[in-house]
Amino acid sequence: MSVEPPVISCKNVWKIFGRNPENFLKNMTPGMSFDDMREAGYIAGVKDVSLDVHKGEMLVIMGLSGSGKSTLVRCFSRLHEITGGTIEVEGQDIMSLPEKELIELRRSKMGMVFQSFGLLPHRTVLDNVAFPLEMRGQDKHTRRERALEVVKLVGLEGREDYFPRELSGGQQQRVGIARSLAIEPDIWFLDEPFSALDPLIRKEMQDEFLRLQQLLNKTIVFITHDFDEALRLADRIAIMKDGAVEQCDTPDQIVLHPATEYVRKFTEDIDKARVVHAGVLANADTTGEGEPVDAKLTIKQLAKQIVQDTRSVIPVARDGEVIGGMNRDDALTILLGND
Repeated sequence: MSVEPPVISCKNVWKIFGRNPENFLKNMTPGMSFDDMREAGYIAGVKDVSLDVHKGEMLVIMGLSGSGKSTLVRCFSRLHEITGGTIEVEGQDIMSLPEKELIELRRSKMGMVFQSFGLLPHRTVLDNVAFPLEMRGQDKHTRRERALEVVKLVGLEGREDYFPRELSGGQQQRVGIARSLAIEPDIWFLDEPFSALDPLIRKEMQDEFLRLQQLLNKTIVFITHDFDEALRLADRIAIMKDGAVEQCDTPDQIVLHPATEYVRKFTEDIDKARVVHAGVLANADTTGEGEPVDAKLTIKQLAKQIVQDTRSVIPVARDGEVIGGMNRDDALTILLGND
């Protein structure tokens, strides 16, 4: 079976800020620490990062302020020129693209949503959403039809003629999302789009975002500093510190098997039972007997059944087919802790 190549592939990417970063990288002592680099007058915004983003995947990049997450995503779209390494988008080395082709790639393939809504205050919702299409030179009728379509998609039908000042924060963010969707991007970059919203609206926007992703199946890179948000949205999470990726894996694997002490600290207060799915605990060598549980359900969702079940191995099924057996003691340890 052929495996589709990644949509974004970065290999050994560095972004160093300083006087002569290319020369510094070329002559840098191997294993030089972030602090050593800073003493030499350089900052590693991105430090030797290699990762791929696959078609239809939502990769969440997270870390504390200054960890390099926004810098990395700006490298993906070549808003930053990298100091070393390679970045390919759909097989193209974007660092070698002439400016005209790079602009066309961004316009035709990439959508971006940022924490600040960036809406034009003197334009209505519909005109804000149609703005990137206007910049493309599309005629008024075509861009209006597309704008109406995405306004409806993000749940703002009936508010097409409102101005930004007449909208709530959550509604303004929906306009920003609709505007980025208007160009029908294959790749969607979102930089902490919900962090300025209050908790209730933020959860509402996460729900809306998950609904949109189910409908549209975009390739998404989503930045956040909120681990709960990352767990809720991500297919995979990349956790960054001092410009480097500490671990990139599924939410289940990150909470079960943190790769570094830094990642462990991120996960120590997380209720593992609400993150880990039955499918992750399924062992293909021991399928067990009796009625299976659904691989897509979390240990938290299966809590009552796991506690009451007397089987030592509980079968696990995906799409109606048994894929293995879940050790009940392992599930209980995740549910109740080691104490």
